[in-house]
Amino acid sequence: MKLLRNNDDLAVYLSSLSGAMGLVPTMGYLHPGHGALLKAARAQNQAVLMTIFVNPTQFNEADDFQSYPRDEARDLAMVESLGVDAVWMPEVDAIYPPGDTFCLHEKNHNTRMEGIHRPGHFYGVATVVLKLCLLAKPQRIYMGEKDYQQLQLVRDLVASFFLPIEVIEVPTQREVSGLAMSSRNVRLTKKQRKQAAKIYQALCEQPNVNATRQVLNDLGFRVDYVEEYQGRRYVAAWLGRVRLIDNVALDRR
Repeated sequence: MKLLRNNDDLAVYLSSLSGAMGLVPTMGYLHPGHGALLKAARAQNQAVLMTIFVNPTQFNEADDFQSYPRDEARDLAMVESLGVDAVWMPEVDAIYPPGDTFCLHEKNHNTRMEGIHRPGHFYGVATVVLKLCLLAKPQRIYMGEKDYQQLQLVRDLVASFFLPIEVIEVPTQREVSGLAMSSRNVRLTKKQRKQAAKIYQALCEQPNVNATRQVLNDLGFRVDYVEEYQGRRYVAAWLGRVRLIDNVALDRR
């Protein structure tokens, strides 16, 4: 496995490739959900590149950025066992050079759900994904269903900028309890982790968004939103200081 620390390392690595490459963008603190993305990429490409980059522009709260879990040694041990060809871990200056003043503004996803409750979040996501794609030049990029609104944002981004990239959707990976796997889950206590699983239960069992919200309120969650949009039910809710998101397709509940 090659470890790429800067854009020059990346360019040298890309020059050595002769076949299709799949990109798996992450912010690290990897879990089996990321493993599913890597497995899908491994099956469809001659080379697999994972990025580990905690993108500062998509955090709308400084505390959230500072507390986001990081463990480089743990992540590298995990990806090596999964057969990743290269891991790109750039410094912030490599993605946002000094004097960089550009940011993508998106007009649709920023008006609903995560776009409303995390102002500027999708500007940062769109900007960093475009930068990563322009630098890495993948044939395919792999995104998980758990962040389904983000997945749709990336689909729209690829279409709007005519990027020759196929966006591959990978199903949400869940713990036995039903809790969607997330890097932020590590910040939950044992008791909270058990309670957090009830988000998925409410999404699947309740008849409508109002009932889902009421159940979560009664269970002690602080709900940002429960919405249905284009055949999916979405939720974002706080449990203590940890914000959890999830979604399900209405025809698969």
